[in-house]
Amino acid sequence: MDPLFSTTIADFENEEQAASYDRWFRAEVQKSLDDPRPNIPHEQVMAEIEALMERVRRKQEALEASDNDESLTVQESSKIR
Repeated sequence: MDPLFSTTIADFENEEQAASYDRWFRAEVQKSLDDPRPNIPHEQVMAEIEALMERVRRKQEALEASDNDESLTVQESSKIR
């Protein structure tokens, strides 16, 4: 057995699951290699994902700030009573 393959068996319940995953993975790689569409440069992909992650981070921060503002408003109104 391939030593690289055997190290992944521990991640599966048995050798058949590991072999099944290996077949699936190799088929996915082959599909990608056979894909006629032009390749996307690594730098472009990284720039796009970094921009996406930044948008998500800003949205999350805005939601958290909004939640904090609402929490403060509730706390302030409870002190008034």
